Amino acid sequence: MNIDDVVTITREALYTICITAAPVLLVSLVVGLIVSIFQTITSIQEQTLTFVPKILAIFVSLILLGHWMLSNMVDYMTNLWGDFTIYIR
Repeated sequence: MNIDDVVTITREALYTICITAAPVLLVSLVVGLIVSIFQTITSIQEQTLTFVPKILAIFVSLILLGHWMLSNMVDYMTNLWGDFTIYIR
């Protein structure tokens, strides 16, 4: 196993992490932005108002996208462990 194999594995792992985490992070970002705009418009400065909608939105997005996220990670691990004999040299 040389440095090119390590770089390839690392690159694929980081790509898989970014693609898998992106939908949940984007949902959190959009909900946080909407709540912040609502707080600015109404002058409500309640701290718990930001957490509850974000937690609910993340929970719903994990329910809806959890199967895709898990299959994405399983595909990566299957490819990684399937090529395991190549890495043992």
